Order: sequence, then structure tokens, then C-alpha cells
Amino acid sequence: MIKKILLSAFLLPAAMAFAQQYGGMWIPTELNEKEMKDLGMKISAKDIFNPQKASIKDAVVQFNGGCTAEIISPKGLLLTNHHCGYSQIQAHSTVQNDLLSNGFWAKNMNTELPNPGLVVDFIVDIKEVTNQILEGTEPLTEPELSKKINKNIEIYKNSQKTEAYQSITVKPMYYGNKYYAYTIETYKDIRLVGAPPQSIGKFGSDTDNWVWPRHTGDFSMFRIYADKNNKPAEYSKDNVPYVPKHYLPVSIKDKNENDFTFVFGFPGKTTEYLPAIAVEKIMTEIDPARIAVRDVALKTLDEKMRVDNATRIKYASKYASVANYWKKWIGEVEGLKKSNAVEKKVMYEGSLIAKNHEIKTTLDQLGKLYNEQSTYALNNAYYTEVIKNAETLKVAGDYYNYITSVEAGRMDEKELTTLKNKLTSFYKDYSPELDAKVTAKLLALYANKTMPQFLPSGFDKFKNEAQNIQTIEEISKNSVITGRTNVNGASLSTDVEKAFSNQDKLIKTIKKDPAYQLYLSIRDTYMKVADPQYSSLQAKIDALQKKFMDQQMTTDKDRKFFPDANSTLRVTYGKVRGSNPRDAVSYGYQTHLAGVIEKYIPGDYEFDVPKRLIDLYNKKDYGNYRDKSGDVPVGFTATNHTTGGNSGSPALDAYGNLVGLNFDRQWEGTMSDINYDPRFSRNIMVDTKYILFIIDKFADSKWLIDEMKIIK
Repeated sequence: MIKKILLSAFLLPAAMAFAQQYGGMWIPTELNEKEMKDLGMKISAKDIFNPQKASIKDAVVQFNGGCTAEIISPKGLLLTNHHCGYSQIQAHSTVQNDLLSNGFWAKNMNTELPNPGLVVDFIVDIKEVTNQILEGTEPLTEPELSKKINKNIEIYKNSQKTEAYQSITVKPMYYGNKYYAYTIETYKDIRLVGAPPQSIGKFGSDTDNWVWPRHTGDFSMFRIYADKNNKPAEYSKDNVPYVPKHYLPVSIKDKNENDFTFVFGFPGKTTEYLPAIAVEKIMTEIDPARIAVRDVALKTLDEKMRVDNATRIKYASKYASVANYWKKWIGEVEGLKKSNAVEKKVMYEGSLIAKNHEIKTTLDQLGKLYNEQSTYALNNAYYTEVIKNAETLKVAGDYYNYITSVEAGRMDEKELTTLKNKLTSFYKDYSPELDAKVTAKLLALYANKTMPQFLPSGFDKFKNEAQNIQTIEEISKNSVITGRTNVNGASLSTDVEKAFSNQDKLIKTIKKDPAYQLYLSIRDTYMKVADPQYSSLQAKIDALQKKFMDQQMTTDKDRKFFPDANSTLRVTYGKVRGSNPRDAVSYGYQTHLAGVIEKYIPGDYEFDVPKRLIDLYNKKDYGNYRDKSGDVPVGFTATNHTTGGNSGSPALDAYGNLVGLNFDRQWEGTMSDINYDPRFSRNIMVDTKYILFIIDKFADSKWLIDEMKIIK
């Protein structure tokens, strides 16, 4: 395919090979300020990020290492997505007191719920430290290069003065061509304040996930607590609400098409600068393999969750997590095809080669390596997804790491306590009977889809799915690690502490465990036959990608480059806008409460609507939260370039006021992680009017509204 495209690439004008339109995930110390102002921004870059005085960055935090959240009151009130706070809401839920289904609203600060282990991180400062980190690395190649860089990072971090509650992390950008240091403050006392029922916070569930039009009130509320000096502290009843340096005013002004917006948060990972051959492999091989595995797992879980309420609660968070990227990858494949991503890449590469012929050598080498790696990469995709989604195998992997660590003398008390806590949490939401079916079906898929040389000896016996279910159920029933048999007089599923009381006996028992031995046979074969070759080729690809990145930046003087997302703080910007994703299909930029009622299916797990919300709609009791249409706006789309990790990010207007809460992307544009295309790429946000409407009118929690600064 690539060669065919190459023949036509040079027939097009070089100017057409790449046309960047606004987008990108900009380091906040290096904003594309002129373009932002040209698009309508009224504040300055210093208002967004300023380490010397209060700025918008002081209201934006990374939520528990994955999502983003923002402070919206002078009392540390925190807003993030419902799906970001989902595991905390679930942890406080029981069959008798189901906060997922019923929602939760603290009546005052004394009734806010603590969440052990939940943290938020503030970015205090960002500095480019490329010269310090790359000092002395010029003549080096791997593995000495990585060793020297890691040593330089440690020297730099040790040279910086920090408080006890601060840390420094150094991150590579542009595939290691630049490095940046982040000073971080971590707060550890974070309490649940409010969450709508999932019939609002998760309305549309899996059917509407990644889809527009969207009618989901995807938000939850927490509060940061600090010690009496406003500094980070472990949970204590004596802690007080955190007083922020800055908090976001909340705007309930109407939105109009082409209004300027920007999103400030922690996007997870993008790969915008890959060569065409890499994009083609993702589109035609890797993503389809991942999708196939998760499709089997999700269907099996769904069958049980629909008929058993306890299972629904137990697996709710896990199911949502598995389904999230399953659907994303489906949209990514469609979007890459529809946006002609591979063809665009080839044309751009042609324009680069025309300016710098050395790039052709780099691309030829990359093409050769990707083709060599192809079969190993496909096996890697199947293997990692099967192990991740068959929980029995996944927990066997945890025990493998435990045994390896003990036998190497690396397991200390802190690590052991962390493992026990992890296992206790795992077994709380684990059904060995259900997962035996999932594991059986996934092993059948793995046996049938994987080339024979990558399979353990005799693995053909797992090709028959129906037979597998009996086989794996028998293995599960006789397994210690599934919690269905005892060790040291206890089941791991009910008493981890007692099961670990005699470590030598535990390890001997696990090593003989049938589920553990099954995991080990799959793992050992993969690690022997596939992983060394895959990793070796990937290391060569990474080194060449770094070179290709440098060549792009030095050759294309007209293009403004931003680093790929890597979970560091970024700003992206665009305009409120609808879309035309397919022929004769046109989407407006705004949805309303009327659309929630249109989708309403009584009793449905995805589209049920609380009676109180229906009553408010019927009475048109909207307070200050209706827009010019007379209805309450629910969600809106814009052209901001977002990805995973931007969940919970504040969407801000031209003046830095909060206008929405980012929570998703439009399905047709999920390929923006690899190929941002303004024709299809839209981020989806909950409208602040809907958030305040739910808090005020639905939850009767006006005391929270009173904390905020509302821009009318």
C-alpha cells in the first residue's frame, strides 16, 4: 500500500503535503499565543501559566495520576468527570447503599467522604533542562545512552531544593530531543462531595460512549483538604478545606458557534509524528487485534451484568474501563481510513525528502524495521490484551512478580503491604466463575489467532471455546489464586493477610497452582519467542524515530511543532463548532435536556432517567440555567485537540472562565491521537449550565453553588 501511495505523492504540490490547522497540545510555558489571540483569546499566556504569581494553572490538577480536575471555589471544591471519580463512588457503594445508582450529595463539609489513596498533583513550575540532561551523551548509543541520561536526571533532581511535599519529575519531549523538569505538589486528603446518579453521570453508557450527539452529565465533585497551614497532609479529621491560589469562575453565558475555547489538562499519550508505515500497521493489524480481544471479554461480562445486580456493581468500573478503549480503537481505525491518514503521511514525507534527501534513508530504515517487527508486534497485541482482560491470568501475573521479587530478595514490607492492599481490592470486585468463562473464550481466540510458533506446546487443545469453558472452570475451581481453595487456612479472596501468614508455604502452593501454571506457560513462551525480538526491533525503531523527529523539526521550518502528549500539563485550543462527519450528516454543536428525554427508556441500564429530572423537565423548572432556546444545554463540541487524560479538564472561554468539562471525543475523530484532522476531530464537554442545574435544581445542593463565583 505504501509503495502505491509513494508513486502519486510527488505528483501533488508540496504545499498540499501537510497543512496544519490550529490544534496541538502545547507546553504551557511555550504557548502559541499569537494564534490563540488571533482566534479570540482575551487573556495573556502569563495569565494561563505563571510560576511567579497566581495563574490559571494553580486551579488545574492531575486527578489520581490519570484524569484532570479543576478547583472552582475558594474552599478547594474540585470538579472532574463522573467516570474519573467512578472508582471512588463505587468504593463507597454497596447493594444496600448504591451510590452509583442513587448518586451522592454531601449536605455539608462534615458529611464529605474520605478516599484513602486518592491524590491530586499541582504543577508548580516547568523548566526546559535539555542541556543538563543530554550533557555528555553525544558519542553514546544504547544502552549506555539511557544510563547516562538517567544519571543526569538524578543529578539534576538532587541539585534542586524542594519541600517535603514536593517532587521533581523530568520528562523527555520530541522522542528525547528535549527534556523538561516539572515541580509537583501532591495533596492526599481528597473527599467525595457529590456525584449524580449514573443515570445522569453515565447516561448513554456504552452505546453513547465516543458518540455525538451526547447527553451525559459526566461530572463528580471532590474537595481538597490541607493542614492548618494549607500544606499537603495525610487524611485527618483536623484537616481543613484547601485555600487555592486561584480558582475558576464558572460562566453560564450562552455559547455560540466559533466562540474561542481552550482546554487545560494532562493528556495521556499521542503519536502525531509517526511515519506512514507505522500508521498503516496500527490501522490494519494492531488495533483490529486489540478490538477482537476486548469484544469477546465485553460480551461475556455484559451477559452476566444484565441479569445479576451484584455482578453489575462489582464489574461496573472494570467494564467501563475495558469498553472505553475498545470503542476508541474502533473509531480510530475508521477515522484513520476516512481521513486518509496514511496517504497524508506519505505526501508529507515526500515533501520532507524533497528538502532533505537524508530523510529518505531514515524512512527506508524505519520501513524495513516495522516490516521485520510486524509478526512480533501482532503477537504482542494479542498477548498483552489477553493477559490484561483475562483477570485470572492477570492476577497470576501479580503473583509471578511477587514470587520473583521474594526470590531475588527485593520484597520489603512496604512493597508487600502495597501488594496485599492491591489483592484485597482485586478480590473484592472479582468473580472467579465469571472470569473462568472470559478466560476460556480469550484463550480460544488466542489459540486460533496466534501463529503456531508463538504458542506453548500443546496449546491447540484450547482452540475449542465450548470445551475451554469446562477446562478453565475446572482449573479455576482447584486454584488458590482464584480464591476458590485455601492456603494457610484461608482463601486469598476473603483473608489476604492470613493467606500470606506463611510465605514459604504460599509460594510453594502457588507454584503448583493450575491457573498459575497456565499463565506461566503462556508468559514463558511469549518472553522466549516474541518479546526479545519485538523489544530489540522497537529499540532500533525508537532510536530512528528520535532521528526522524529531529529531521522533521530542522527541515520543516514552516511548521510549528508541539511535543506528543505524555501525561504532562498541556494547553489545547480551538472553537465551538458542530461537524459534518459523513455525507449528508450534520451535527450541531449543542445538545439540550430535551434530548435526554428523547432518549429515555424506562428501566434501561443505559438510558433510564431519574423521575426528579423528568419532573424538572416537565415543569420547565430550569432556574438560571436555560439558554436562548429556552432549554437547559447539556453538552457541546469544539475543535480542541484532546485525548485520554484530558478527561475532567476545564474547558475555558476567552477570559479564562469555566464554560465546560471535557469528557470525551467524537467517535469519527478519535484518530486524532495519531492524525489530528479538523474536519472530524471534536472534543465533547458537559456544559457548565447543566452541571450547575443538576447541583442546584436536581440535587438541591445550593450550598455548593454559593461557594462558586458565577459569571452570568
